[in-house]
Amino acid sequence: MSAELEQFREEVRAWCADNVPRDWRQSQTGATEKEFVAFQKAWFATLHSAGYAVPHWPREWGGGMSVGEQVVLYQELAAHDAPRLVLAFVGIHHAASTLLVAGTDEQRARHLPAILDGEIWVQGFSEPEAGSDLASLRTSARREGDHYIVNGQKLWASGGMHADWCLLLARTDPDAPKRKGISYFLLDMTTPGVEVRPIRNAIGDSHFCEIFLNDVRIPAANLVGAENAGWQVAQATLGAERGMTMLELAERLGNAGFNWLLQSSPIDDPVVADKLAQFEIEITGLRGMCRKVVEDSENPANGVTGPADASIVKLFYSELLQRMTDFGAEIGGLAAHTELAKPMSSGWESGAWVLDFIGSWEWTIPGGASEIQRTIIGERGLGLPREPSAV
Repeated sequence: MSAELEQFREEVRAWCADNVPRDWRQSQTGATEKEFVAFQKAWFATLHSAGYAVPHWPREWGGGMSVGEQVVLYQELAAHDAPRLVLAFVGIHHAASTLLVAGTDEQRARHLPAILDGEIWVQGFSEPEAGSDLASLRTSARREGDHYIVNGQKLWASGGMHADWCLLLARTDPDAPKRKGISYFLLDMTTPGVEVRPIRNAIGDSHFCEIFLNDVRIPAANLVGAENAGWQVAQATLGAERGMTMLELAERLGNAGFNWLLQSSPIDDPVVADKLAQFEIEITGLRGMCRKVVEDSENPANGVTGPADASIVKLFYSELLQRMTDFGAEIGGLAAHTELAKPMSSGWESGAWVLDFIGSWEWTIPGGASEIQRTIIGERGLGLPREPSAV
C-alpha cells in the first residue's frame, strides 16, 4: 500500500475513533422508528461533514475518492463498528447512479445536493407479479398534457415509509414488447394518490413496504431518459445494486462479520477452524472481485467490465453472506436462538446470528434472485443459449 493510502488510513482511523458513536448498538436496539430516522440522518450528516458519505460520487458532487481510498474508508468504518447508512443507501447508490448516467442537468442539480442534505429515496420496481421477472410489471403511466397519470402497485419497497422520493418504473406503451414499453420516473412521495403500507417481516420489523398509486400525477419533467426507454435506464440502477454497493458490503462482511464469527466460534475445534479458514478464503476472493469491478467501471483502461460481472459479485456476496450467518447461528449456541435483539442501524452481519440469517434472504431473493443471476452469468457472461420463453 502506498504512503498516501497509509496516511489516509491514519486520518480515517483517527476520525472514526473520535466520531463513531460508542453506544449506538445499545441506543438502536429497540429504538422507535422516530429515533431510528433521527439517528440515521445525524450519522449521515456526520459522515458528510467529513467528506466520507459519498466517496464513490464524482468529485464535483462531493466524492472523488480513488478505489483504494474507498476500500480503506470502508475497512476502517467496519473495523470501528460504525453504523450502516440504512436510510441513505438507495439515495447515495441507486438514485445517484441513475441520475449521473441518465438524468438531466436539472434533475441532477435538484436531487444530488438534496440527497447530501438528507433526502431519502426508495426503489419502486418490483410488483406482486413482477419480481425477478421485472419486465412483466403492470403499473401504467398515461401521458396527459405535461403530466403522466400513474396507476398501479409496487412491492418490497425497502424503507418506503420514510422516503421523500421514489425511483419508479411504469409501463407507458402497453402494446410494446415487455422491455420496450417501460419508462422511468422520479416520484415525489408526497404527491396525492400515493399510499405506503409497511409489511411486517419474519424478524418482526416493517422494513419492506407496499406502495399504491391511484391516479398519481407525475410531471413530464420527472421522466428519466426517453419515454419507453426506462428498461435501459433501470440497468444503471441495477448495476449499482449489484456492483458499486458491494465494495462497502464486502468490507463489512470481511471485517465486522468475520470478527463476530471468530468471537462466537470454538476455534480449537478443527472442523470449526477449517470452516473459518474457508470463509476467509472466500472473503479474500470477494474483496478482489469487488475491487476489480469498481476499478474497471471507473477506469476502462484497466479492463472492460463484463456484462455479467456485477451479477457474479452479487451472487457470490449474497450466498457467502447466507452461509456465514447460517454457520453463526449453528455454532452460536442457545443464546443465538433466544437473544433475538438486533440494532436497527446494523447490517446483515450484526452478530445476532438467527436474525442475520433470516435477513440474509433479502440478498438471495431481491435485486434478482440467485437463479436469475445464474441465468445472466450463463447467457451474458458465458454466451450460452438463452432459455426458451415460457410462452
